[in-house]
Amino acid sequence: MMKKKSVPASKPFLILFLCQIISALDVPLDSKLLEELSQPPTITHQSPKDYIVDPRENIVIQCEAKGKPPPSFSWTRNGTHFDIDKDEQVTMKPNSGTLVINIMNGGKAEAYEGVYQCTARNERGAAISNNIVIRPSRSPLWTKEKLEPNQVREGDSLVLHCRPPVGLPPPIIFWMDNAFQRLPQSERVSQGLNGDLYFSNVQPEDTREDYICYARFNHTQTIQQKQPISVKVFSMDSLNDTIAANLSDTDIYGAKPVTERQPVLLTPTGSTSTKVELRGNVLLLECIAAGLPTPVIRWIKEGGELPANRTFFENFKKTLKIIDVSEADSGNYKCIARNTLGSVHHVISVTVKAAPYWITAPRNLVLSPGEDGTLICRANGNPKPSISWLANGVPIAIAPEDPSRKVDGDTIIFSHVQERSSAVYQCNASNEYGYLLANAFVNVLAEPPRILTPANKLYQVIADSPALLDCAYFGSPKPEIEWFKGVKGSILRGNEYVFHDNGTLEIPVAQKDSSGTYTCVARNELGKIQNEVHLEIKDPTMIIKQPEYKVVQRYGQVSFECIIKHDSTLLPTVIWLKDNHELPDDERFLVGKDNLTIMNVTDKDDGTYTCIVNTTLDSVSASAVLTVVAAPPTPAIIYARPNPPFDLELTGQLERSIELSWIPGDENNSPITHFIIEYEDGLHEPGVWHYQTEVPGTQTTVQLKLSPYVNYSFRVIAVNQIGRSQPSEPSEQYLTKSASPDENPANVQGIGSEPDNLVITWESLKGFQSNGPGLQYKVSWRQKDVDDEWTSVIVANVSKYIVSGTPTFVPYEIKVQALNDLGYAPEPSEVIGHSGEDLPMVAPGNVQVHVINSTLAKVHWDPVPLKTVRGHLQGYKVYYWKVQSLSRRSRRHVEKKILTFRGNKTFGMLPGLEPYSSYKLNVRVVNGKGEGPASPDKVFKTPEGVPSSPSFLKITNPTLDSLTLEWGSPTHPNGVLTSYILKFQPINNTHELGPLVEIRIPANESSLILKNLNYSTRYKFYFNAQTSVGSGSQITEEAVTIMDEVQPLYPRIRNVTTAAAETYANISWEYEGPEHANFYVEYGVAGSKEDWKKEIVNGSRSFFVLKGLTPGTTYKVRVGAEGLSGFRSSEDVFETGPAMASRQVDIATQGWFIGLMCAVALLILILLIVCFIRRNKGGKYPVKEKEDAHADPEIQPMKEDDGTFGEYSDAEDHKPLKKGSRTPSDRTVKKEDSDDSLVDYGEGVNGQFNEDGSFIGQYSGKKEKEPAEGNESSEAPSPVNAMNSFV
Repeated sequence: MMKKKSVPASKPFLILFLCQIISALDVPLDSKLLEELSQPPTITHQSPKDYIVDPRENIVIQCEAKGKPPPSFSWTRNGTHFDIDKDEQVTMKPNSGTLVINIMNGGKAEAYEGVYQCTARNERGAAISNNIVIRPSRSPLWTKEKLEPNQVREGDSLVLHCRPPVGLPPPIIFWMDNAFQRLPQSERVSQGLNGDLYFSNVQPEDTREDYICYARFNHTQTIQQKQPISVKVFSMDSLNDTIAANLSDTDIYGAKPVTERQPVLLTPTGSTSTKVELRGNVLLLECIAAGLPTPVIRWIKEGGELPANRTFFENFKKTLKIIDVSEADSGNYKCIARNTLGSVHHVISVTVKAAPYWITAPRNLVLSPGEDGTLICRANGNPKPSISWLANGVPIAIAPEDPSRKVDGDTIIFSHVQERSSAVYQCNASNEYGYLLANAFVNVLAEPPRILTPANKLYQVIADSPALLDCAYFGSPKPEIEWFKGVKGSILRGNEYVFHDNGTLEIPVAQKDSSGTYTCVARNELGKIQNEVHLEIKDPTMIIKQPEYKVVQRYGQVSFECIIKHDSTLLPTVIWLKDNHELPDDERFLVGKDNLTIMNVTDKDDGTYTCIVNTTLDSVSASAVLTVVAAPPTPAIIYARPNPPFDLELTGQLERSIELSWIPGDENNSPITHFIIEYEDGLHEPGVWHYQTEVPGTQTTVQLKLSPYVNYSFRVIAVNQIGRSQPSEPSEQYLTKSASPDENPANVQGIGSEPDNLVITWESLKGFQSNGPGLQYKVSWRQKDVDDEWTSVIVANVSKYIVSGTPTFVPYEIKVQALNDLGYAPEPSEVIGHSGEDLPMVAPGNVQVHVINSTLAKVHWDPVPLKTVRGHLQGYKVYYWKVQSLSRRSRRHVEKKILTFRGNKTFGMLPGLEPYSSYKLNVRVVNGKGEGPASPDKVFKTPEGVPSSPSFLKITNPTLDSLTLEWGSPTHPNGVLTSYILKFQPINNTHELGPLVEIRIPANESSLILKNLNYSTRYKFYFNAQTSVGSGSQITEEAVTIMDEVQPLYPRIRNVTTAAAETYANISWEYEGPEHANFYVEYGVAGSKEDWKKEIVNGSRSFFVLKGLTPGTTYKVRVGAEGLSGFRSSEDVFETGPAMASRQVDIATQGWFIGLMCAVALLILILLIVCFIRRNKGGKYPVKEKEDAHADPEIQPMKEDDGTFGEYSDAEDHKPLKKGSRTPSDRTVKKEDSDDSLVDYGEGVNGQFNEDGSFIGQYSGKKEKEPAEGNESSEAPSPVNAMNSFV
């Protein structure tokens, strides 16, 4: 008798009656039996250990268990009992341990974060779940950041950082553009594992403004977007153009072109690094390199091979991916980045650790009273995990004692168990990387035998096949099983039967006589039970006529036969397959009772056809191959360029023509469309082929026109739709006879280089155009509109001739004729040229100026006669310059500005004028030689404009209720100041502005005390000046009144002042507050919505120079300090100067002029010494005579408003006069300061007069006046100013 431990794999349905075999007893998974047997709890379903939940949805923590009686459930949270009855947001599902936390009706997921554990308990024990860590998912927004544009030189590397917000779980990173299209990646551009975008080298096509990093949080189905990143790639040409204005010559010339570079690793850094990965996880190693050309990455494992079938390369081989890693994958992995210039490598030391994993997990144990058993719990890991046991969820060391239980490390040994020994045991295997928890119960039962197989079950088996008769049973102790055949048969024994441990009887080869009734008997010490089953043996199904191999012509018909024989009690079904798939749904396929017919066979019907016969007990099949035969396929037509023509022949040779014929080459299945004929001139240009003509593809002869004195060779090229053939072999050479030239030189011109010459130029004829040897040129000329004869000269080997002694700018008729040894070319055509130009003779007249506004004027003039221009009229130049400012009655030397108006234009606009100023201008005519004389100077004045902002605003002497304001007059008054406007308003702690108060202040004031203010209150002031035209730009400042008469120390920046030129501005300020502040300057175009531009000030300086500004533009500026939140100065506004026109050469810089001025200064010094001597001798100098001597207003005018000499007035002094000055701030004269007063000319009030009324003290003693603050002029003094001062 044979015995087996298991059921053959071909009968899986028997497993439904089996359970895990641990010792003597198995508990079948029979629902009826399980309802009757007592059983400890078993956890059947639970939430994952790390459970991330959606914070917008209810939290469901699953815990399902089975047992008899049904278990009850309880929960712990963070190690303590979780009373769900006290939390109205938490409910437990009926007949389940699953918790539902109501988040959608007011609960917050963050409040339920923690570690949860479920316990299922009944009278036989308690099973516990894993520790379930509940964490709500997080998808935070990107932090606000200001992204500076990336400006990169072509060929350099670049890393665009993503830096996504930390989410739970971590987001998936990808890069897209504004159109939500993924950015293309390659070996050169790719995304790293950290989400950054790496450029091994940048190219011009990488320039774009919409590199956007996206973070997708799958758990909450949200996507966060980073601000777009701008990248601009500069080639060296564009880079030099862009930065030339800001770099020195050394910087520019030092810029290198795009050069190739050796690889350098962008990530990881250094030469070595380490990586720890857990067993069973995916190992990802990354190397990204910069270099030009783009480096190629290669991976190796030192001392071994990369694991086969588990190694993959991703991200263009920059990422090495090994799946399902084990301890054997530990080692050193080297990545090598290489290009044509070299290589670089990095070694990553990988260590594979392991969280605990099962070797033998404990399994449920069912014992009878008095039996023995064991629970085994074996796990492995790196490091080696520790094993601990619990009984019913309590550490076994403190659990109730059981004398039948003994713990031996990873094994619990049970001896002579009793029913009270039933319990659920937990095995915990843990190390630093995780833990495993398994429940296994010990169930002690005393049950009589039970047979679970249904009574009188019928088994049908095909003859000569195994027969398996079931007898599923249960009992405790384990029953013994016996089988009998027939009602009164004897017990079955012998080799023809196999008895399985689960009670199944197997007949390995069932025959017809195996049919009958079989009885199964189960018995133990508590009882006995039996059950009968029936066995029937059926005839096998067979295919007696199988389908055969077929060969059929295309569009023919074919049939396959399939004739079967089967048991009469079984109903067969026949199925046909093609290539193991269902037949095509095509009416050409006809399925009969015993055959398959295919009509109108096509190539797609080729394949294997299978007939399958199925019954309820067996299945048979047979196959045959169908081959569809067709005519041999037509070879594909090959299209190619034609072969070159051959056998070129020259016939019909004449002086100016010849006939060329040829034989075409193979056209290669594409008709020849045309032939191209080329020629070579072996005499003048050997080896150079020129296009001659082309003819249609049907023509093989052509009549060619020839030129004299050329040694011709010809070749032919055939052309079809595919392309051009190779040229044919050259024809024989043919030398044509010489002849006189056929054509004359082209592009004949006559232009003078000096006022008394005429330069005649032309394009020389090429060699084959000469038509013969001895090529020369006959150059002829005569003055136009004058009855003169032609003057001629013959020259050779030149293309220019100079005629001297000509009148200035006179038209000439010119012609150039070619000739050689055989004669002249045809008569050439005449062209008109002009002799040289000279400077214009007269100046434009009737110059008129119309002032349009305070900064713009229009000038008109009469054109000069064309005869006086003495050349080609190019236009007119207007020279204009500022004489003095009317608001200050001062003059200064300024460089003249020039505007050029092209052509015969007689008017033009003068932009960029300064308001309320006196100007002069003159006009000159311009020809190709230069400028003519200037017109008489024309004087005009610009009207008043609005003033610039006051030069400064200081707020001093704060008290409880008052502040003192001091200010400076505008740098550019642009007229007569009428008043100042002061507006101010309080600011509360939330930076809200209070009511606005406005005060009008007389123009001659420079300070003001504001009283009746609130104590300890911050005020904002707005201050601007006015002329009769309107208000100018305002300056702002803030100040605080003090509290309790103690001066508070408020850090502040004040008195921001600007001095602007065309393209730069000097910014200065005053700072009060803590030391070591780090300042910065912010600026932008006034009125623009663009962001402020920021410049960092090095050190603690209180000035900074802004460069690269646009001329003629109004800017806003403010100063701030780093580290003081929101601490900035008030805004100031300034305007850069207009773009300077081209400058006239200043006579003051000429050496002869400087020498002359020195001589004049010496003579004046001698004159002053003589005057001083005469004064000491009592000489008289009548005041009237002196005033008459200096009456010229252009040299030294006496100002009516302040009594000062014009040339010595403070023209550029923008600061207020010192205290005690007698000149008011608005430049008006008070009555008591009349210009009739002689105090300024003598020794105070004691000045004396001579008897004739002359003022003795005028020269005898000069009163020292208080100097004004600042310099008189920001411009360097010139000799012209010096001369005016001495006149």
